[in-house]
Amino acid sequence: MTDQEETDKNLVIRAQNGDEEAFRQLVERYQRKVYSIAYGVVRNREDALDLTQDAFIKIHRNLPNFKGTSSFYTWLYRIVVNLGIDHKRKTSRVHSVDYDDTIKREEDQGGGGDLAPSRMGTNPSKVMRRKELARQMQAALETLSDNHRTAILLREVHGMSYEEMAEAMNVSKGTVMSRLHHARKNMQKALQGYLDGTLGVE
Repeated sequence: MTDQEETDKNLVIRAQNGDEEAFRQLVERYQRKVYSIAYGVVRNREDALDLTQDAFIKIHRNLPNFKGTSSFYTWLYRIVVNLGIDHKRKTSRVHSVDYDDTIKREEDQGGGGDLAPSRMGTNPSKVMRRKELARQMQAALETLSDNHRTAILLREVHGMSYEEMAEAMNVSKGTVMSRLHHARKNMQKALQGYLDGTLGVE
């Protein structure tokens, strides 16, 4: 068990015993990651904010039933992914609730769901190329199915293992590997024209 998993376990136990401060710490630890996953599924910032809050409300409500057979963040991601997919199927907006607007402020300033590097460097030409690549990557992500886009985000952005992804997405490891293979192939195809024209250009 990693240090993070050990800390999560202790916080979960405290929260299950009614310690609201422990739950607040869990929210602060994971709210940006949850938002990123939600945004990756629904592709709408306001809906992603709503889903982030819905996810933590659901987690708070179901925390007493969490047995710890999986890591907390894998369980959390599974909830977020399912909420996001359900939201898209219903095509109805989730009712907005109060939330910590730190995410919103940072998103307005350029952070959040994008895949752009946090530090672009100081060379204007390189900054523009990286920003353009980030835009192209966002456009390429839009071409993927919900399942393929989620697989890419869980693996490439959040660094989850195949086993963790399988649990979060409620599928087999083989299915995860297949989705990643096709997602990467489709991403490469969507980006090919851009990369052929820009790679190696200074």
